[in-house]
Formats: sequence, structure tokens, C-alpha cells
Amino acid sequence: MPVSAAYRPDPRVQDLGPDFFDPVEPADFPQAILRFRNDRAAATVGLEPLTDAEWIDHFGRFEPLPGNLPRPLAMRYHGHQFRVYNPELGDGRGFTFAQLREGGSDRLLELGTKGSGQTPWSRQGDGRLTLKGGVREVLATAMLEALGVPTSRSFSLIETGEALMRGDEPSPTRSSVLVRLSHSHIRFGTFQRQAFFDKADRIEALIDHVVAHYYPELAGAADRAGALLSAVTARAARLTASWMAAGFVHGVLNTDNMNITGESFDYGPYRFLPRNDPNFVAAYFDSAGLYSFGRQPEAVFWNLQQLGGCLTLVAEREPLIEALNTFGPAYREALAAAMARRLGVKGRGAEADADLANAAFRALAAGGERLRWEPFFFDWFGGDPARALAGPRGDLYEGEGFADFRRMLADFEPDRPERLQAAYFQAPEPQELLYDEIEAIWADIAERDEWTAFEAKLSAIEAARAAYGF
Repeated sequence: MPVSAAYRPDPRVQDLGPDFFDPVEPADFPQAILRFRNDRAAATVGLEPLTDAEWIDHFGRFEPLPGNLPRPLAMRYHGHQFRVYNPELGDGRGFTFAQLREGGSDRLLELGTKGSGQTPWSRQGDGRLTLKGGVREVLATAMLEALGVPTSRSFSLIETGEALMRGDEPSPTRSSVLVRLSHSHIRFGTFQRQAFFDKADRIEALIDHVVAHYYPELAGAADRAGALLSAVTARAARLTASWMAAGFVHGVLNTDNMNITGESFDYGPYRFLPRNDPNFVAAYFDSAGLYSFGRQPEAVFWNLQQLGGCLTLVAEREPLIEALNTFGPAYREALAAAMARRLGVKGRGAEADADLANAAFRALAAGGERLRWEPFFFDWFGGDPARALAGPRGDLYEGEGFADFRRMLADFEPDRPERLQAAYFQAPEPQELLYDEIEAIWADIAERDEWTAFEAKLSAIEAARAAYGF
């Protein structure tokens, strides 16, 4: 297999032992048609030399990578789903396929699947992923990465030649298997499962594993459980702030959909905001708005509390409560910094940055139906009023509702102003990823097997990522 010298297998997950996973067999798919391969991500782990045929062998038929896991592992976990505890969860249509080190950073990464077949945790599910679901996730991760959100990266999408029946889209519909490259798939729910069975020793083992491989700086901490919760809380605050600055609604913020490394993953009914609306929901079944845009910080904090509850089996409550209490201040500071980054300006300190962020949210609200989320940040990127006022929404920005924002932004210096020389910023409109465009891209694929719009969109998002340089 022609891997590069950057390929460094390091399958550490198996060290956790059989209480945490089940070895499984991947599905035997009737077809394997490569629809997407992420060569930029592959280069970071030494897999870019693979031919398309070899790529399909490993990421469609799941032949083991050299020196890596001999069999895929379906992880065991529990979780709160819309705040109702479910002890019947686990990897029901996915598994951990490989672990390897990232070039440059030396981070431990893993290749995990979605739609790779049934496992002991499939319950009544078929273990498959619709092709539409795979296409949507590839688009989501590309856009989130472009906007500076810590996210899993879609690594591979292969169409698998089955006809799936689904209640939430026209059926039969085409099937696929997705591979994502993530820092970790150890979830809040991984801890919850061990707490449910009152296995304090297994929680200790999990803490040992997480500290050793994801938070080595905590190895010498006197209270490692409290230190770990504090570190996870800080990363969760940064992640939530990045969603809010990106105008992103995850849609299903259950405890099994949050991991311990503060990286967003598993995109089902996500949406990007068309306009500023704190009550906007992504999932049609979220009738109470539990995971609406404006309630995402609350949802993440609630999930952190559940993680903290698991750790009470091995630690005193007081340090855990102190760790959880850092979420609010950390989130507010992270949101102010994220909004400054999105506006392309240098921070001026916590208070000034927070004032600018608040002014930006008020300006977005003042824009009403005319002002979409993403164009606002595109127009004002770099903090240049002349550029914003000369653009297609210039007359809107001259209004009284934007006066405070204009005044506050004038006190900020541009950050790397040379970025505005990119061709991306010469266009009148930015890249967005709104629902109707995703549906149109899928319609081309579903009706005519036409992938041009999908490929063009990914190229355009890549241009945005390079231009923003987050």
C-alpha cells in the first residue's frame, strides 16, 4: 500500500478494553462508487498516495490499514436524547476504523464511519446512511471548516448501491458510506454508560485514557477528574461560540453527539441561519425549540452537567461544580473573540470585544428580512466601512440601526488586511450554505446523477476557506 512517510498508525482505542467496544464486520455493499475523497485531509495523515481503487478498498470495503486496527470497533455509549436518558445507544451504523497521528501537530486522530452496516447497537435500524445524508455532511464539514469551527472533516463518501427506505425523504433512496476524520469519538455518553452501571473503575480508566492521549498537559494534576472537566468545559465553550459566530444550528445536541475534545461532529438535520433568529431550529421534530440557535449555549452547558455528574463517582463535587461554573465566562469571552475573527479585526481586550460582538448582534437584528447572516460578515470583513457601504447592502448599513456597530468597529484594526486581496472578496456575495441550495444540489444528483453543482460548491467553499484563513 503506497502510504507516505507521514502515515503513522497508532491504534490506542483498543487499550480501553472490551467494556468500551465491540469488534464488528462492515457491510458487504453491492457497489462502491467513489463520490468524494478529501486529499487535503489525507495528506495530513499520510494517505494521499492511495489510488482510487485502493481508497475504495479501505474506505468502502474496509480492508484494514497497515499496522492499524485489525477489525473495526463499534463503540459503546449511552446518552440523553432531547434530555431523555437512553441506555440502548452505541455505534448503530458506524465504527472506529483506524487511529493515526496527524502530521505537524502529532494529534491522535481517528477514522470513523457512518453507514457502514449493522452492529450490536443497531436495534431495528439497517445500519446504513442515505446518499443525501452523506452529501449533506460533506457540505456541512467543508463550510464549518471554512468558517473556523472546530469540526470533524469528511474524509470519504462512497455510494454503495442499495435502495433504502426512509420516512423523512422520498424512498427508496440511494445509499452511501461516509468516513470522517476526527480528533476523538469518545463522547460524553461514553462516560454516561459506565456511570449507569456504577463502574467507578471504568470511569477512572477512561479518564486515564483521555488524559494520556488528548489532554497530556493534565497528567500531573492532583485532581485529574476536576481538571479534565475544566478543560473539556473550556473547549465546549469555544466550540459553542464558534457555532454562534458562524450562524450554525447543529440540530441534535444530545450528550452522545458531544465529544471530549470539543470538536463538532455528526451532522443530521443541521441548518445555517438565513437571518438572525434566536428561535430558529434545524430539526423539524424539535417542536419545543430545545436546540434552537439561541439555546445552543444552554444545551451545551446542560450536557456538561451530565458529564460532571458521571465524574462524581470518582471525584468530590466541589471541584466539579467549580469547573462547570467556568462555562459562562469562558463562553462569553470565546464568543467575543469569535465575532472579532469573523469580522476580520484584531481583538482589543475582553470588554471591547464583547461590546463589538453585542453591537454586531444588534445590527444583524436591525437588518431584518433584508440582511442575511453570512453577507453581513462578508461585507464588513476587515472592518473597512468604505467596502461595506459600497456593496449591495450599503444603503442598509447607513441606517440608524447600524450606527453603534459602525462606531465601535472603527476602533478596531484589521487583522491580516492582505486577505481582502483574495479573489473571493472581489465578488459581491459570499458563499452560503442555506437549505434551498443544498436541496437543489441534491435534486441534481437524485434526478440526473449530476454531480457538477456539488463539486462546484465544494470548490467555492474551499476558496472561502483559503481566503478567510481561519
